Amino acid sequence: MTIAIDARSAGQPSPALRAKRRRQRLTVLAFLTPWLLGVAIFFIYPLIDTVYLSFTRYDLLSPPKWIGLTNYRFMFTKDPQVVQAAYNTLWLVVILVTARVLFGLAVATLVTRLKSGLGLFRTVFYLPALVPPVAGVLAFVFLFNPATGPVNQILGALGLPQPLWFNDPSLSKPSLVMLGLWGVGDLMIIFLASLLDVPKEQYEAAALDGVNPWQRFRYVTLPNISPVLMFAAITGVIAALQYFTEAVVAASVASGQATTGGGNAALLGYPEGSTLTYAQWLYVMGFKNYYLGYASALAVVMFAVSLGVTLILLRRARSLVYGAEGTR
Repeated sequence: MTIAIDARSAGQPSPALRAKRRRQRLTVLAFLTPWLLGVAIFFIYPLIDTVYLSFTRYDLLSPPKWIGLTNYRFMFTKDPQVVQAAYNTLWLVVILVTARVLFGLAVATLVTRLKSGLGLFRTVFYLPALVPPVAGVLAFVFLFNPATGPVNQILGALGLPQPLWFNDPSLSKPSLVMLGLWGVGDLMIIFLASLLDVPKEQYEAAALDGVNPWQRFRYVTLPNISPVLMFAAITGVIAALQYFTEAVVAASVASGQATTGGGNAALLGYPEGSTLTYAQWLYVMGFKNYYLGYASALAVVMFAVSLGVTLILLRRARSLVYGAEGTR
């Protein structure tokens, strides 16, 4: 009997060990408390409140009134601006994110091949990313001004067509893409660091095997930098879904009036709604028209789409990122 009791008690921690583990857990919890409070106050509570307000009619001046799914029914069936804004945002997600990733990788690859002046060119390419967004858009729209901009003056001197750029509905979104490529220095720096971190031994082994440059990039460079590519894609998609400042400023400056659309509804998404984004329409509904219940419904849909896209990309990352568990 004594032997059996000792055997059972031998598998259990002693009171002193349990007290030590309890103190360790309390210590960890104490260090995590500021973060937990921040998440609860600035994320969880606003998220829950936004979901609740999305089922109400609320104008900030009177108490919220429960209306059920009315806001969502109006969004999906009776609000034509949502369709235009969603299309423009989806266009930016697909084209802008892809262009920035590819162009940033190309610039980083070019910089790594420079024999001298690496620091100079790295600084030159990164500087546009340090410019405040509003100032950068102002300068960029000035450069592409159809009448007085240097770009069209140069094109005219060369006998080439002079597009309207931000004043042309068919060119306004491509112009925003060029603006995004101009400030691609943030991605370039990340890609540059990952490219410089690729083991040189693998390049030497590939050279001994007689592979060409494309095969070297495909089978050596790409597998090593694939986690960074996935990171750039995920963060780029999230940023594009919330695209706001550049589109608003470009539209207001190109139209000749510095406004976010609150003063003149005709300027919203100028020209002809081609620069209207989902985040911009949410802002106008909530802070111009004071339809905060409807704006909350728009925000909930944006959050759901962002979360869904992020989860899909993270799930795909397991098969696309080389070296991770379960990869091909």
